Amino acid sequence: MVTLVYLINQKFMLQFIIIVIAAIILISIRQVNQYQRGVMFTLGRFTGIKDPGWRLVFPIFQSMRKVDIRVKAVDVPDQKAITKDNISVGVNAVIYYKVSDAGKAILEVEDFFFAVSQLAQTTMRNVVGEVELDELLAQRNKISERIREIIDEASDPWGIKVDNVELKDVVLPADMERTIAKQAEAEREKRAVIIKAQGEVEAAENMAKAAQMLSSQAGALHLRTLQTLNDLSSDQSNTVVFAVPLEILRAFERMNKK
Repeated sequence: MVTLVYLINQKFMLQFIIIVIAAIILISIRQVNQYQRGVMFTLGRFTGIKDPGWRLVFPIFQSMRKVDIRVKAVDVPDQKAITKDNISVGVNAVIYYKVSDAGKAILEVEDFFFAVSQLAQTTMRNVVGEVELDELLAQRNKISERIREIIDEASDPWGIKVDNVELKDVVLPADMERTIAKQAEAEREKRAVIIKAQGEVEAAENMAKAAQMLSSQAGALHLRTLQTLNDLSSDQSNTVVFAVPLEILRAFERMNKK
């Protein structure tokens, strides 16, 4: 009888141990998704990076922090900056970056998302302060690339890779917008005057060539006069001004001398 009770107790004890072990394993399972990496700590020490899949993390002794390695878009809020030619502007941008080293992103910086955002704001103000307003408006791509290079180099120790930086908008003071509008209007008027003057020069050159050709051929001017009269005949105007060629007047002058 005692032996039977002992065997029963042993059986229940074995089942209990199995249940406890299964429960520990069950609560120790952590799932790392394909777009994540797990940063593993054992007794507080960094012990490696876990790839996607089911991973065992034993409570109390171990812990794991998941890091999203997908590309993130950070909207940098409006920043007030002063250009090299002392003009106050407001600029905002979008930064696209991703975590290239999950271990560094956890170990080297407390909050890499906040750190990248702050770094982008200060870098954007500094770069804008190095250029003049005309360059800022005309060469956004060049300035964006400059900002990207600086942020990428500064965040490299954090395991961050900056893919792209885009300047979304440059806000100018109201008086400066009016000044730029006037400048653009004046520039357009200047081009219009230049184009008109060039047209007049070309027209004068063509008229000079035509006059030279008509004067070099005997009777050419008379033919041109007859052609002009033919054109006038189709006009509905009541008044016709007839221009007498100079050759005819000279012919009358010679006749009078005789």
